[in-house]
Amino acid sequence: MPLHITLRDKEKMILNGAVLRAVGRTQLCLENNAAILRGRDVMTPEEADTPAKRLYFACMMAYIDPDDLDRHRETILMLVRDLLAAFQSIEARAICATFAEKVATSQFYRALADCRWLIAYEAEAMARTPAATRHP
Repeated sequence: MPLHITLRDKEKMILNGAVLRAVGRTQLCLENNAAILRGRDVMTPEEADTPAKRLYFACMMAYIDPDDLDRHRETILMLVRDLLAAFQSIEARAICATFAEKVATSQFYRALADCRWLIAYEAEAMARTPAATRHP
């Protein structure tokens, strides 16, 4: 089933590792499987400044850079272990487990949705924690 995508002028997307930028409003029809991320789903290394964001970045890289998949998976495993050790919420730990299952079956795009949930949870947890007790 084809995927129809509309990009705004100057909006970027990644398609199989290549960065594309729309010139004018652009409509695309993707007729086969490909690794695709729209600009709003792309995270830069500089934006990956918390444990959950680093997990998102590693998962994103595994998705768009399959040539270095083993290294990205090692990073993901290390980061998931760290988050599981840090999170006390049963729900957050369950999301980590669901995320790990998706990564194990190479469903990286779907795993990114779990990462977005973890990023939001992490931000809420940090907001509740007094600044003096936060760890980098």
